[in-house]
Amino acid sequence: MPPTAVPAPIVPTASTAPTVPTFPLPAATLRAEAEAIDADDYLRRILTARVYDVARETALDAAPALSARLGHRAWLKREDHQPVFSFKVRGAYNKMVNLPAEALARGVITASAGNHAQGVALSAARLGVRAVIVVPQTAPQVKVDAVRAHGGDMVEVVQAGESYSDAYDHAMTMQREQALTFIPAFDDPDVIAGQGTVGMEILRQHRGALDAVFVPIGGGSLAAGVASYIKAVRPEVRVIGVQTEDSCAMARSMAAGERVTLDSVGLFSDGTAVKRVGEETFRLCRHLLDGVLTVDTDALCAAIKDIFQDTRSLVEPAGALAVAGLKAYAAQLPPGAGPQSLVAITSGANMNFDRLRIVAERAEVVEAAAR
Repeated sequence: MPPTAVPAPIVPTASTAPTVPTFPLPAATLRAEAEAIDADDYLRRILTARVYDVARETALDAAPALSARLGHRAWLKREDHQPVFSFKVRGAYNKMVNLPAEALARGVITASAGNHAQGVALSAARLGVRAVIVVPQTAPQVKVDAVRAHGGDMVEVVQAGESYSDAYDHAMTMQREQALTFIPAFDDPDVIAGQGTVGMEILRQHRGALDAVFVPIGGGSLAAGVASYIKAVRPEVRVIGVQTEDSCAMARSMAAGERVTLDSVGLFSDGTAVKRVGEETFRLCRHLLDGVLTVDTDALCAAIKDIFQDTRSLVEPAGALAVAGLKAYAAQLPPGAGPQSLVAITSGANMNFDRLRIVAERAEVVEAAAR
């Protein structure tokens, strides 16, 4: 099944871009929400975010093999090289370091599919704060073990439910019972601003022609943050979200014009298995993103192999989402579009080793079908 695209309704589409359907919102709604988005406020938050106490500026690496196959110039923003092997440490630390002392003193709690959990654990250890971290029972063991390793004695890990949304519900119950301070995984301005520093680095590292940046979406903080910065500084650059077909809450929400709650989500891309996107992330994404592409599991597995062939690194399924979306986008470009400059954010590399067999088998199926 070919990837589908659901674009944001208010951003004009360049003539060289793939044609996608639009879902216009009422003019009054657009005016009211556009006025509510303070672009300068998010730009200021991103520029002053306290992420580099724990995070590093990751490389923007060329992907020569992928570029040659696609006929377009592709780069990989290597967030899989963070200390927790995911971009999530940026937002987690930026939220926690900006909390009042009394809020930190009560201890913190969060819910996470695994990567945000590691960011909170590392931040808790750095700040000397007690943290309770709730993850789904389906979270890869490599992520659960890493949470304990990063947090040490400061962290208690609780496993509950099948998805992020289930873990979130359990965490909110514990938060009320123990009066802990909740650290959102995505729906918070400080978290969004922390993730937005990824977009800041991309534009600093790539000063030439840039056509599109591809961002994986679970709850939406990375897409919201990256789009907030890029659209403020270089609005001509397209910012395109990517989701799996079985965990496409943002794509469905943008099509409906309001947040949609999925009945269930696929778990292969566990890092983006979110039933309902954030209120603030949706508000930003519906106005700033140029579209959301959805891809299937086979496309994810092929993208993992593509990344390995160029970098000799193995990313998790969510970490390959942006590359899968970049490939789908490139395949839809008209023949006369000319070479495009495209960036994909490889967002994480926390994958159980035993999943590699499935990835290799499905990637081979995709290659065989293409021959």
